[in-house]
Amino acid sequence: MAWRFDLLRFLIGVLVLIALNGTGRADQPLEIKIGYLHQAPSRIRISLIDVPAANDGLAGAQLAIKDDNTTGRFLKQHYTLIEKLVGDNDDPVTAMSALADQGVSFIVTSLDADRLLKTADAGKARGETFFNALALDERLREENCRANVIHVAPTRSMLADGLAQYLVWKKWRKWALIVGSHDNDKLFAGALRHAAKRFGAKIVEERVFKDNGGARRTDSGIAEIQKQMPVVTQSLPDHDVLVAADESEVFAGYLPYRTWDARPVAGSAGLVPTTWDAAFDQWGAVQLQNRFTKAFQRPMTAHDMQVWTAVRMIGEAAARTGSNDSAKMLAYLKSPAFSVAAFKGQKLTLRDWNLQLRQPILLFDGRNTVSVSPQEGFLHQVSTLDTLGLDRPETKCSLK
Repeated sequence: MAWRFDLLRFLIGVLVLIALNGTGRADQPLEIKIGYLHQAPSRIRISLIDVPAANDGLAGAQLAIKDDNTTGRFLKQHYTLIEKLVGDNDDPVTAMSALADQGVSFIVTSLDADRLLKTADAGKARGETFFNALALDERLREENCRANVIHVAPTRSMLADGLAQYLVWKKWRKWALIVGSHDNDKLFAGALRHAAKRFGAKIVEERVFKDNGGARRTDSGIAEIQKQMPVVTQSLPDHDVLVAADESEVFAGYLPYRTWDARPVAGSAGLVPTTWDAAFDQWGAVQLQNRFTKAFQRPMTAHDMQVWTAVRMIGEAAARTGSNDSAKMLAYLKSPAFSVAAFKGQKLTLRDWNLQLRQPILLFDGRNTVSVSPQEGFLHQVSTLDTLGLDRPETKCSLK
């Protein structure tokens, strides 16, 4: 299948080149510079095998630039990636300005919500467009939405809805919810509550797991966890599934096989909603997985894929417009004509009311892709992908 994809991409490039022949384009290729502004990923994880690589995200950008240039050779376009790593105490606006000074108009970001908003507001005056490849926060697409920020990362509600649809499809409608004590845990819990109400599930009881600090890995850790987790989940009302909201990675990873009652775990552990996983092999994904593994000697993460998709979106805009003019490219990206292929079984498009990329949500158990949402039977008048996340009638976004 990989050779068929490569052949198809080659033929498309040749056909587009033929179509553009005689348009008076100069022999010198059009230069398209793409910025990647990122902060170092947190390396705090419950499991050592989940600690992200130092180039998590960046590797996705590097592979996408290579893919953009594969097509660009036929279209007389050349893509350059300019990377800026922002330290914990660094000002991202300074890094953004440095990219703008080098002629970059499109910047892919792996920043937290506050840093992204600060950078986007500062970049507006310079005509910069940002592609959010990391921050899940709903507010970035709602009350704090910006016309110069396109969101490739999903929202927490998209992830929660993707999970909820599958649990409801399985008729696992009674949920016990355990929520971490950190702010992001509470935000994910809110998305799960909304999803339960939206799709007809019931949260029979909700508990909070307080993070009291201390080492996550100690010599006596396994014995302590084996005693602690059953107590945390003891005496819950009858439930079909235990759902955890633990973005901070404090407790959820310890729940499977340690709960008081024999129940499946979902959410932040067990069955996890995500945009990509290393086992996903449908719709030609093996071709991308193999190329990534060959190039970087590790599996492709969801973060890598989100950055890859953002860089490919920019390449798609340049290829379709035949231009490196940022205004023309942005107009195409925001138009109904835009779509991008990302090995998800269908073209991905932008929601015009908040610039969120529509996309399926994968459900991953740590080794296999269990399912892909939206699930069969969940209908929508425009796109079934709009059953994932806040829909147009719910939005608080006013793009400006």
